[in-house]
Amino acid sequence: MAMLEIKDISIRFGGVQALDDVTFSLKHGEILGLIGPNGAGKTTLFNCVSGVLKPNNGTITYEGQNLAGLKTDARAHLGIARTFQNLQLFGSMTVLENLMVPLDAFAKRGMVGDAFKLPRARYEERKAEEHARAILHFLGLSEHTETIAGSLSVGLQRRVELGRALCLQPKLLLLDEPAAGLDAAETAELAALLPEIRARFGITMLL
Repeated sequence: MAMLEIKDISIRFGGVQALDDVTFSLKHGEILGLIGPNGAGKTTLFNCVSGVLKPNNGTITYEGQNLAGLKTDARAHLGIARTFQNLQLFGSMTVLENLMVPLDAFAKRGMVGDAFKLPRARYEERKAEEHARAILHFLGLSEHTETIAGSLSVGLQRRVELGRALCLQPKLLLLDEPAAGLDAAETAELAALLPEIRARFGITMLL
């Protein structure tokens, strides 16, 4: 069974047909690239898979489950994470803090535990930070842990955004134009990094 099945997906914005009967499937452990010029609809398709947009027609099935009606957070809980064509980092926060944002959002500590710093909440927070630091180490970003994210080069910011997605321990990672703004050397480094991510974390990727 395919991990992701896209069948006859179509979406229109007014008079513009952004996607027209798009159909393909993605196997577990596969790295699949979508090729097309700017405006071809790649970001629109990613928005449909992640739940940002609702297609007019067609079905999206993930691990045998129809994703229709599921919101973005529900899809994230199923193991779908993404990066964005336009960087979506918190520029005034540190690199580590950026990675902690999704971990805090999905934490099960509860408001009371956080407010009173209960032992369980402190333990979960330490565990989350250790996980984030491990991701930064894997991506070669350890020396930038306390650096303000907005002060980094575009290439390093791309890695931070990738790290933030990896923190959610996804099974499917959607990489929207991951090489946008990168020079030739940075693009080559990214191309070498993706198979390493698959080998280390067992993640399936669509880009």
